[in-house]
Amino acid sequence: MIEDGAVATGTDEAGASGTGNGGADRARSEAPEPVAGPGGPSRARRNEVVLVAFTAMTNLADGVLKIVLPLLAVGLGGSPGQVALVGLTLTLPWLVVSLPVGVLADRADRRALVIGADLVRLAAAAGLLAAVAAQASSLPVLYACGLVVGLAEVVANTAGGALVPAAVPPERRARTNAWIAGAETLANEFCGPAVGGLLVGLGTAVALGSVVAAFAVGAVLIVMLAGRFRPAPAACTGEGAGTGGVVAEIREGLGFVWRHRLLRTLTLTIAVLAASWSAWLALLPSYAASVLETDAAGYGFLISAIGLGGLAGAGLVTAINRLLGVRWALFADLVGTFLMMGVPAIFPAAWAVAAAAFAGGMGGTLWTVNSRTIAQALVPDRLLGRYGAASRLLGWGTLPVGAGLGGLLAEIFGIRTAFALFAVMVVMLPIPFLRTVTTAELARSAGS
Repeated sequence: MIEDGAVATGTDEAGASGTGNGGADRARSEAPEPVAGPGGPSRARRNEVVLVAFTAMTNLADGVLKIVLPLLAVGLGGSPGQVALVGLTLTLPWLVVSLPVGVLADRADRRALVIGADLVRLAAAAGLLAAVAAQASSLPVLYACGLVVGLAEVVANTAGGALVPAAVPPERRARTNAWIAGAETLANEFCGPAVGGLLVGLGTAVALGSVVAAFAVGAVLIVMLAGRFRPAPAACTGEGAGTGGVVAEIREGLGFVWRHRLLRTLTLTIAVLAASWSAWLALLPSYAASVLETDAAGYGFLISAIGLGGLAGAGLVTAINRLLGVRWALFADLVGTFLMMGVPAIFPAAWAVAAAAFAGGMGGTLWTVNSRTIAQALVPDRLLGRYGAASRLLGWGTLPVGAGLGGLLAEIFGIRTAFALFAVMVVMLPIPFLRTVTTAELARSAGS
């Protein structure tokens, strides 16, 4: 059984971290500066608090903004397509610029990148606030704000994910990742939208003002992070660095993911699971109305069940890892996603669908915490930015595919059949997962 944070270094299929013989030693030599020395433990605890508080504050701002922007578009008389385009502007940068941003995160000071991205989001929200106050807001202004915020979010998330190994020692990373995942769930899926709706009721300017304030607090918090967060100069001279520019470095990052058997399997698995989740979210409104015959409150209850499961997963991940091991904690996400897709197909009852959503949310958080901890241990420091960008692109890139395919299948075969077909797709995942993500493989990657 692999305990929390026990995975230390990684090997690819040839046993070499994707960089040739001796790759494990190289990965160790390229590890971020440890949190040690005078005040080391107290500094690590402070960094944990800073990272979790920053995550909560900025995700709260994101959650409010995701409510405010579409409502502003509706207020401006936007059509359904024009309103939906606002949401697209927030996610489009992940598909367009995530890989180059990963290179940037492996070249520059990652804390400085996070601070800069946070200030850009603050400026965009403040600019929109000024436009609303001057009654000069328009759909193009909303689109521009969404694109700027979306681009800054790519930078902040990519660089921010690479901060954890340098800020927190290995034995505390699983705990920190659990708290970060819980903060993301609570702020972005619960408090953000709920608070956003309340604040919009008080006035759009009030809501946008709170977003500006939250991003400002986030910038102050991240400045308090202690440590060294720029990849060492010697670590930037690996394959692809300085030989072919950005394209070669992107290729190196993608190649590392693909050659590393464990990371490749985890990435491809989450791509299928993400597509299924996206289909579930796309199909649920019609399913709730036409099959379950629930009202808006009932629909909200079904959605909130995911968040409740996510919070439960964040609180129980350490105990579950100790009881079952990391392998089976990861496997729980496959089970939860299967239930999310299968239950609506065969048992159309609101309480059952909500219970399945709870299981899916819990499994999703168990996966997030453990996969982050594994990656932070396996990926050399010089590749953390590119790895994070590549894995998010490959995983989150299936979100629009899942939504589109779910809608198409529902149109052709009906909603319940569409859910069933996605459940069948998820059922195909355990075989490659269990063959690769074994306790022996995790132990081998840990160098034990």
